[in-house]
Amino acid sequence: MSRSNNFQIALRQKFESRSLLKVISGLNNFDKNSVARISKAAGIGGADLIDVACDPELVDLSLSLSGLPICVSAVEPELFPDAIKAGASMVEIGNFDSFYPKGRFFDAREVLDITNRARKIIGNIPLSVTVPHVLPLDEQAKLALDLVNAGADIIQTEGGVVVTPKKAGVIGLIEKAVPTLAATYAISKSLDEADYEIPLICASGLSEITVSMAIGSGASGVGVGSVINRLSNELEMIAMVRSLRDAINASKKTFHKTI
Repeated sequence: MSRSNNFQIALRQKFESRSLLKVISGLNNFDKNSVARISKAAGIGGADLIDVACDPELVDLSLSLSGLPICVSAVEPELFPDAIKAGASMVEIGNFDSFYPKGRFFDAREVLDITNRARKIIGNIPLSVTVPHVLPLDEQAKLALDLVNAGADIIQTEGGVVVTPKKAGVIGLIEKAVPTLAATYAISKSLDEADYEIPLICASGLSEITVSMAIGSGASGVGVGSVINRLSNELEMIAMVRSLRDAINASKKTFHKTI
């Protein structure tokens, strides 16, 4: 199964080469100054896609500053049409990280319901859906298949928000990425066994140290947010995006999907 014709040619090529870099500004980040800085850094640093909160003004702002295709994130599909009219090329259900500290969790049934509603509303616009990390890995893998059958064009993982690394430095960065890497491997294997040619984005808790591990675990691309967003100025953000870009490009020479 493949719905790759729904994607812009450049994005399709990035997925096929397993080298897509998505910069995430945050589902609940409606701060225009923050989104502006992130968008500029993403465009200059070499990202392929930027993910912003589902707001038409943010779509217009990010398009003008980044020159990149825009994905909008929300958990209310009814918000998507206005963002699409503003220029969004893709929509994303999730990720859900920002809801967990508030005690808001999403189970498989609810995510499927949101996906079904979104597919009816957005027509042929590419639809990415996050698999909640709170589910056991086998249930994440099953939900991924169900989401594809419900109309998802891309599956995304998450998990970094729940991890507090015990070590500093490189070890801590790897610890932070473990949940999303594990989900990526499990879901990738499930998609392969079902012969579903659906792109898989590994997101949440990644860094320049671990994006290559994401590609090696079966991802078609990575989504990175906090490691960029927490930086204090645009030059640092640009440098980080470039570092991520270089790490992904290098990973194609190092890892294979069967690792």
